Amino acid sequence: MRKVGFLSFGWWSAAPGSKVRTASDAMLDTIRLAEAAEDAGIDGAWIRVHHFEQCLASPFPLLSAMGARTERIELGTGVINMRYENPLYMAEAAATADLVAGGRLQLGVSRGSPEPAADGPATFGYPLGFGDTPVEDAARRIARFREAIAGDGVAEPGPRAHIREGELLPIQPLSPGLADRIWYGAGGIDSARRTGELGMHLMSSTLVLEATGEPLGVVQARQIEAFRDGWSAGDHPGTPRVSVSRSIMPIVDDASHTYFHPYLERDRMGGNRDQIGEIDNTISTFGKTYVGDLDKLERELREDQAVMESDTLLVTVPNQLGADFNHTTFRALAELRDRLARVAL
Repeated sequence: MRKVGFLSFGWWSAAPGSKVRTASDAMLDTIRLAEAAEDAGIDGAWIRVHHFEQCLASPFPLLSAMGARTERIELGTGVINMRYENPLYMAEAAATADLVAGGRLQLGVSRGSPEPAADGPATFGYPLGFGDTPVEDAARRIARFREAIAGDGVAEPGPRAHIREGELLPIQPLSPGLADRIWYGAGGIDSARRTGELGMHLMSSTLVLEATGEPLGVVQARQIEAFRDGWSAGDHPGTPRVSVSRSIMPIVDDASHTYFHPYLERDRMGGNRDQIGEIDNTISTFGKTYVGDLDKLERELREDQAVMESDTLLVTVPNQLGADFNHTTFRALAELRDRLARVAL
C-alpha cells in the first residue's frame, strides 16, 4: 500500500452533534475536507455519489471546487452510477473538472447499488430498454464515456464544422490522460477480472458480493489477483491500480476517544467482526470496523491481505463531525500509511 485517502458520503442532517446540518454545509465542508487532507499529508479526497438521499449527488462541480483549492492530492469518486449519466455530457464535465485540478481526477464508475428510488435512472430519463439489464446498460454508457474522454469522434459534422472530411467531432474540452484514470467498482471475482481485461483500475468496497465464510480481506485478495490476471491478458500499458475501502477509527486524543470508544468496547467484546448478509439479492461479505490506537490499527491492518496487496486504502470518514475533527484523523492516517510502508520494505 502506497497511498491513503478519505472517502466521504457527504451526509448532512440536523441530528444532535452534527456539524454538517444542511446541503450547503455538506458542499462547503467537503471542500474543507480536501484542504485538510492535503494539509495533513494524505494522498486523496474521494466522494461517494448517491441520488435521492441527503448526501453528495452531483460530483463534478464539487470536484472542480476541490481541485481549485488543492494542489497535490488525488480527487476521486467512489462510485458514479452510470445508469444516471449521459456519457457525453459527463465526458465534458469530467474533462472540465480534471483540467481545473491539473490532471488529478481518479473517477470510479459502476452499475450502481441499491437506492431509495424504485427506478431512479428512468426518473432521470434513462429507462432500461426491453430485454436489457442494468449491467449491460451501464457497460454501454461506460464504454461511450471512455471513448469520448479519449478523444474519439462522436458526432457527425454539420456544414459549418471545421474538420477533415470523413472525421467525426470529438467532445470538448479534452483532458489528456483522463482516460487512463478510470476505475470500476467491482463486487465479485468475474467483474474484477473483466475490469482488468477492459483496462480500468479496480475499486473494492467494504463489502463484496461473495460469501465463503472467509475474512473480507481474503475474498478481496482473490478478486485483486483475478483483476491483475485480466489486466495482463488485456496487454494494457501502464500499471494496474487497486483501491480497497475500510472503516478505520483512530483513537489519538480525547475527542476521538469520546466518539469512538463505544466501537472499541464492542470490538473488545467480540461484536466487531466481518459479517455475512444480503445486499441486492446477493449473499455478501461485509467488513468490520478497525478501531483503536495506531499500534493496534497497524497490527490488524497488516493482517488484512487485501489492504496489503492494494496500492490505495480509502478510509470512510464521519463527515458530519466536520473538517476540523477529521483533520486530526487524517494526520493519524498519514502516520499509519507510513508505518505500513515500512513494514512492506
